[in-house]
Amino acid sequence: MSLLIDGLIQYDSPAALRAFLDKHGLGMRKQFGQNFLINPAARTRLVEALGIQPGDEVWEIGAGLGAMTKELLDREAAVKAFEIDDGFIKILKGLFGENPRFSLIEGDALKTWRSAGSGSYLLGNLPYNIGARLLSVLIEENRLFTRMVVTVQREVAQRMIAQSGSKDYSSFSVLCASAYTITPLMVLKGPSFYPAPHVDSQGVGLALRTDTNPQAYPSCFHSLVRRLFASRRKTLKNNLQSFLSSSIMSNDPSAAALGALNQCGISADARAEMLELEDFIALAQATEQRIVERQAYENY
Repeated sequence: MSLLIDGLIQYDSPAALRAFLDKHGLGMRKQFGQNFLINPAARTRLVEALGIQPGDEVWEIGAGLGAMTKELLDREAAVKAFEIDDGFIKILKGLFGENPRFSLIEGDALKTWRSAGSGSYLLGNLPYNIGARLLSVLIEENRLFTRMVVTVQREVAQRMIAQSGSKDYSSFSVLCASAYTITPLMVLKGPSFYPAPHVDSQGVGLALRTDTNPQAYPSCFHSLVRRLFASRRKTLKNNLQSFLSSSIMSNDPSAAALGALNQCGISADARAEMLELEDFIALAQATEQRIVERQAYENY
């Protein structure tokens, strides 16, 4: 059985992939959440959803053996591929190392992304164990992209696209919506991958918002949203009071919390899952105003 086609791996064949891994003494490591997308139509649709043009710079998270890398390079993108597995790194260098539009960032993407430089697009078949965490870190640290297309565990995708009032709506939903307009793409069943996972995956498209500036949000925005969802059974007033008392508002945080809520026209008895993004932004602005005023008072 031939393991290569035109010098490249047979990415669509589980048997060929297994034989290739065995031949090169490679294995799938559970701690890295490795699953190869062997559905060629899905790979093509995901790359097309990215909407790239020749010369565009793309970060690829979890390049694996290079199936999506090849798709990107065939479209003349400049690819920065992130890969943690030493064995796969050697294969990627052998396959694409001579291509001037290919560069490789070795190691854990959670630790290496800050040194990766430029890139306007991101594509990733994100490992289940880091998907939500990586997206959260990138957004919170304002490393934003014109467009991202990611494949994640379906329950993560449901949290990303959840609307206020639904059971899946969370601080992660607000975080994603604060920076991106989110579009659900195809659902991918286990047989679309090798090895086949026991859960479904889903592609998700994220386009950078143009109706708001995520980088201009109050500095407390992300931490405030997390705190408001931390105790879902508590009212906004109680959660906001707790947030303020853990900041510098040790002097009557209850009054400050009520003042901020009243300023935004939000009921003190409401809960975080009922708020829209605009409510969180307004509440963060009102809260930041009180923190700044308190700091100025204490420093007077």
